[in-house]
Amino acid sequence: MTDKQKATLVRNLDALQIPYQLIACDPELADTEVFVKHYGYALEDCANTIVVKSKSGEPKFAACVVLAHCRLDVNHTIRKKLEARRVSFAGAEETQAITGMTLGGVTAIGLPDNLPLWVDSAVMDRKQIVLGGSSRDCKIIISPSVFNHTGNSEIVIGLAKPIAIASN
Repeated sequence: MTDKQKATLVRNLDALQIPYQLIACDPELADTEVFVKHYGYALEDCANTIVVKSKSGEPKFAACVVLAHCRLDVNHTIRKKLEARRVSFAGAEETQAITGMTLGGVTAIGLPDNLPLWVDSAVMDRKQIVLGGSSRDCKIIISPSVFNHTGNSEIVIGLAKPIAIASN
């Protein structure tokens, strides 16, 4: 993360007036499953910010925040909210162009005002969450109440569903 990116992130976080902690992360360990194993955080406390897009009609985009042990309901909830017949995940280049952030570090903090931010209701049940820090070398620990203070947030019931985890 450049000094300018970090200053922008800190400015955006400070403006929300919610306690937070920035933690350094090895960029090679930024992907959530690797991150939790290496740094000892609970998967259930990590929240990923994923950009989705419509694939039919005029392109529409939205950022979605979902707990890491859940999967976005792209075929139903997302499709309905985007009012599109087909939807998909935005690619790395599209995500970078829209958010200014790199995959593996996208955060819900400081997104463009015209980009809807949909937060799965299960995120709000956590005491704290670990979000991307706008680059692969930083994470944010913060209360999910942060989404009550961001102007483009909407809490959505059923945005994601838990992933069945096979037992060993």
